[in-house]
Amino acid sequence: MHRIALLDDHQSAAARFADWSGLPEPAEVVAFADSVPDADALVARLRGFDVVVAMRERTAFPREVLERLTDLRLLVTTGGANAAIDLDATRDLGITVCGTGAHGPATTELTWALILAVARHVPAEDASVRAGGWQHTVGRDLAGATLGLLGLGRLGEQVARVGLAFGMDVVAWSANLTDERAAEVGVRRVERDELLRTADVVTIHLKLSDRTRGLLGAAELALLKPTAILVNTSRGPIVDEAALVEVLRAGGIHGAGLDVYDTEPLPVDSPLRELRRAVLTPHLGYVTERTYEVFWRDAVEDVAAWLRGTPVRMIS
Repeated sequence: MHRIALLDDHQSAAARFADWSGLPEPAEVVAFADSVPDADALVARLRGFDVVVAMRERTAFPREVLERLTDLRLLVTTGGANAAIDLDATRDLGITVCGTGAHGPATTELTWALILAVARHVPAEDASVRAGGWQHTVGRDLAGATLGLLGLGRLGEQVARVGLAFGMDVVAWSANLTDERAAEVGVRRVERDELLRTADVVTIHLKLSDRTRGLLGAAELALLKPTAILVNTSRGPIVDEAALVEVLRAGGIHGAGLDVYDTEPLPVDSPLRELRRAVLTPHLGYVTERTYEVFWRDAVEDVAAWLRGTPVRMIS
């Protein structure tokens, strides 16, 4: 009998969004509702499983872990790519890696939820009303403000179009962005430092790489207006987290909306948890019903196809 491990199923959604009972061969399916960041604990947990389904990049699979998972034959990742999997190692070890489809708008929608929550002090006013209070803050306007996008790919474009609908002036920067590409979306390309100095809302839509890691450090954050809002739904390490904590503590910007962090889940002792200028969500960008319908449905299809000897959506 095959053993299938479903990792990081925090909402116990795997059974709700897909039917695992129709696999072509007998299989024991075990869902884990917590994360295991320690490599030794992860290896111990997955001993005896020949199939693992990973939720995005929640759990890392470097070579040193993969080499110890001697039973593993199929690794499925939700989404079409996963930077936390060492694909060179999976090829060397003969482990098949397959991906799934996705639902594009989910992260865009959360980006705007965070922008609006920070601009209008939604968490603070919600808490106030529940405690018997009434109207303690004055919100910031978006119409007529400048939205600055770091990255104008698929997600950046979606965020830009919403900003235009709000009546915002939208500017964008990335290392390879051209004036022509920006104009196609209806926005202006500017240099990075100009964007940071002039934008009222700065939102990040870049992939994490050696080039973007630490892109916004202390010097770059110091360029932001005291009234600026910073939103990150991309990857935590693009922003120097320690530097951002200091900026927020000092009131250097209006606030930040964060869905991603250097370490996930966010450590209990993280200073971000204490900062009222930060609105925090637990990497929910992709966590919607439609996204999970695609993720888990495709994951079942991947496993079934592999069991039949005809794997689909192969990444490696």
